[in-house]
Amino acid sequence: MTNVTQQKSKQYGRPDNERVIDFMKISKPAGIASILITIASIFLIAFHGLNLGLDFTGGISAEITYQKPADQDQIVKSLENAGFQHAVVQTLGSNTDLLVRMPAQNVKVEDLSNTLSKVVQLPNNVATVHKVDSVGGQVGNELYVRSAGAVALALLLMLIYVTIRFEFKLAVGAILSLFHDILVILGIFALMQWPFDLTVLAAVLAVIGFSLNDNIVVSDRIRENFRKIRGASPREIVDIALTETLRRTVHTSMTLLLVVVAMLVMGGEGLRWFSVAMIIGVFAGTYSSIYIATAYALWRGLNRQDFIVQVKPEFEDEQHIP
Repeated sequence: MTNVTQQKSKQYGRPDNERVIDFMKISKPAGIASILITIASIFLIAFHGLNLGLDFTGGISAEITYQKPADQDQIVKSLENAGFQHAVVQTLGSNTDLLVRMPAQNVKVEDLSNTLSKVVQLPNNVATVHKVDSVGGQVGNELYVRSAGAVALALLLMLIYVTIRFEFKLAVGAILSLFHDILVILGIFALMQWPFDLTVLAAVLAVIGFSLNDNIVVSDRIRENFRKIRGASPREIVDIALTETLRRTVHTSMTLLLVVVAMLVMGGEGLRWFSVAMIIGVFAGTYSSIYIATAYALWRGLNRQDFIVQVKPEFEDEQHIP
């Protein structure tokens, strides 16, 4: 009889058939694993390096339209025969609209346009070069530095926002989880030497927004439960909050994954690495919102007093949720 009473009391107003998942039971081993993964990612980025794309290293891009669907390998071979090495050909929505990207050449942009117009012609398939852009190495390096600054500024603003809206412990945990997500993506790209360009950077920024949104939803439910549930330990309240938001998190993550997988399969070369970075980020962001952001705040002593406005005893609500 006593065990039944204790079991019911741990529901804290929840229906008896809604089990609370003990997420924080493995918070310590998960935290150790996160630290090791983060260190490994930093090591890979520092010593293996990112395979920076032409957006950051400098190079040339040209948009080409063919009358008929074109063979990308045939275009690359034609460019190589003309002396244009390491060219990459991507589709722009169809096999007739293509984007050619290559390292910087010792040719003026004006001459390059005329040269490409001749080189990319295929037998029985007329090509029209619409646009030729050239990015110098110095410009690419400046773009790389500004991109890093944009990410740092975004993280700082998010730290301020979460601190104002919720609590500093949760804010620091959220920023740590975002750092983790970024480093995991960069670490995997460094390990596999996948190209890192502006599309991947856009995916990193999108993952930051996705992960932060997940953190805000969890933090809001934690704050609500600390205010309305009495008699439960901080760990129990956190587990209840994570359990209550689990369905929403799964639905959001699966919906996003469906879209990203569709982009990966149907989007062609131009969206491949964006989609890959997003897939990595979705899994990393879902994990980090639980075992980094929330676990850190709990480790730092998150409790009910962090969310309750102190009032005089005679005005304090004495109603407890069983």
